[in-house]
Amino acid sequence: MKNITATKIVSTLGPATYNEDMIRKLHHAGVTMFRINSSHDTIETHTNTVNLIRKIEKEEKAIIPILLDLQGPKIRIGSLKTPIEVHAGEIVKFQHRNDYKNEIIPVDYEGIAKDVTKGEKILIDDGKIQLIVEKIENDVVYAKVLTSGEIKPRKGLNIPGGTGSIEILTKRDREFIDFAIKNDIDYLGLSFVRTKEDIIQLKHILNKNNSRIRIISKIEKPQALENIDEIIELSDGIMVARGDLGIEIETEKLPIAQKTIINKANIARKPVIVATQMLESMIENPIPTRAETSDVANAIIDGADAVMLSGETAMGKYPIEAVQTMKSIAQNINASQFIKKNEFPKELLNKQDPIPVSIAISVTDILKNLPNAKGIIALTATGYTPSLISESRPSVPIYALCSDFKICRFLQLFNSVHAIPIKEEEIRCDKEAIVELNNFLKKELDMQKGDNVILTGSIPYLMSGLSTNFLKIQNIS
Repeated sequence: MKNITATKIVSTLGPATYNEDMIRKLHHAGVTMFRINSSHDTIETHTNTVNLIRKIEKEEKAIIPILLDLQGPKIRIGSLKTPIEVHAGEIVKFQHRNDYKNEIIPVDYEGIAKDVTKGEKILIDDGKIQLIVEKIENDVVYAKVLTSGEIKPRKGLNIPGGTGSIEILTKRDREFIDFAIKNDIDYLGLSFVRTKEDIIQLKHILNKNNSRIRIISKIEKPQALENIDEIIELSDGIMVARGDLGIEIETEKLPIAQKTIINKANIARKPVIVATQMLESMIENPIPTRAETSDVANAIIDGADAVMLSGETAMGKYPIEAVQTMKSIAQNINASQFIKKNEFPKELLNKQDPIPVSIAISVTDILKNLPNAKGIIALTATGYTPSLISESRPSVPIYALCSDFKICRFLQLFNSVHAIPIKEEEIRCDKEAIVELNNFLKKELDMQKGDNVILTGSIPYLMSGLSTNFLKIQNIS
């Protein structure tokens, strides 16, 4: 049980970390889950990366979930031989096409001329270049440059509030969904979600293939904020994708949007990841800025289950240091008085099943009074109870014992939960089992004689998938 920390760390792999040595070092440094970005590189490259992670998972006797990020309907500048310099005040032309010709800049989105209107803004390269639409003629968009800069090939292009006619799953996405199903991927990141119908479309494909992959909806469109409750309800997890979201809405509205999304995800008991530019300066520097440190800390205080590194570990000069820094920040915040321990959001208590909720509440009450409490042992078949207890942000780790390795991987993303795979034949409730549990807690989890743990499960079958119905305090002997 290495890397015991309440807040989980997601690390994006890329050219700087595609090799086995770096992936292993990132795991040792504290990475909980690895993210593979399908926007870049080939299926062959990603197949090799998945194989390396699974090799390390087996050799380290660890549980390492993988998130595959679907590119989604990301609009990009097309092929350019050289960057095009533009200056404030000049008119630039855009059209759906493959190459730059007749001074028209190519865009890879077929609906570019349909989805913009006069007076609307166009943002390029994360908003570094801003333009305003002047007119649309013959499927050519004429836009006035507001901020000077260089338009580079394959850079992202945003139409805040637009892209209404675009399909949520591109041809490339469908290829990677098939790849995910065949290669034991745990989570799919669904980009540019707008409504519940986008999630239903992906669920239909997964269900048709009898896949257990779970869906993390990436919130990066203003339409998603308008439909956030239904999106959270249908999703298995949420990502606050601040890169595109910060372009699509006014920057000053982003902090409140982040807090709102996290709060709603917490109440719905769905794991939530905060992503983008968390330790951005560590792409080039060995230490973060003070503002970045505070940003990571505030995301954790807000209630994020996980925080994510993107370019820092994909292409940065200091990927290991970035993970170590993020883990250190997380540990300091989780140990501080700013994290409310053993308390549930009030809204959560009003909408859950009464028996497991009563047990979860009892667990938190016991933790407030039980001396030498060192952990919660949750015997689980589905992950329901440990994920529920997770939302109270318990003052001790939750060790989820489960015989389904896939469920173990899913659980790793929840705050404070640390999954432990066990064999079905090891699930017993007798004197010998209690002795074995004592030995396990001392040997594997470094507990001492006199320590206390709280044990939950369902009787008579302990881990049958039936509702949790028992709670026991176990004193280590």
